[in-house]
Amino acid sequence: MKSIAIYSLKGGVGKTTFAVNLAWAAAALSARRTLLWDLDPQAAASFLLDGERKGEGEAQAVFARDVAPAKLIQPTATPRLDLIPADASLRGLDRLLFGLGKKKRLEKLLERLSKDYDRIFLDCPPGLTETSEQVLRAADLIIVPVIPSPLSQRALNEVIAFLDRHEIRRGALLPVYNMADRRRSMHLLALRSNPEWPVVPMASAIEATTERHQAVGAFAPRSPGAEAMAALWQAIERRLARSNSTPR
Repeated sequence: MKSIAIYSLKGGVGKTTFAVNLAWAAAALSARRTLLWDLDPQAAASFLLDGERKGEGEAQAVFARDVAPAKLIQPTATPRLDLIPADASLRGLDRLLFGLGKKKRLEKLLERLSKDYDRIFLDCPPGLTETSEQVLRAADLIIVPVIPSPLSQRALNEVIAFLDRHEIRRGALLPVYNMADRRRSMHLLALRSNPEWPVVPMASAIEATTERHQAVGAFAPRSPGAEAMAALWQAIERRLARSNSTPR
């Protein structure tokens, strides 16, 4: 099993859209047994995948070990793709984790799910918090969507500094330019400054994910947006394959 976190210090960069589309790609294109774990109290990923909240407060109770993660797993409309939905109780997760003093609680929970899944995606809340630190420590790969703009680049630099400060594996980080528009000089300049980063273009089909409650590859498989997401997923799979021979 490999865990992939979709994380950003700031909101509005397409984090949840990435999580949903990449989880779909893992299940549909690579036939991986895939789980998307929504850790954001806004529950946007749960909404996009039509997840249902079975009991208020259970999303946080998993971390207190009052509820087993497997009890919250729900199937989605996509074969091989399951969901652990979020609820408003996750707003208090930072306080709970800090009180528990268990820096590897999320990592231990992921280990309990590893027998049943090949890929587990973590849709993370924005910000540098106790929750995000647990995610950054536990994930095998951290995908950071970056808008080609100075503010988004600054947010990425703060994440890198955080990883260095806490001695977390910086090599697990994969920045990805998102909503890139090559007609804009600022975007083009940013893309040229980091030519090795994957790029997902500004695409109306990807934006329609929120309206359709489907990944772009499911309803517009030949669109530029779907092709970009598929190419990004292939790059992630190659990165994960290389990490199999590299000690954590």
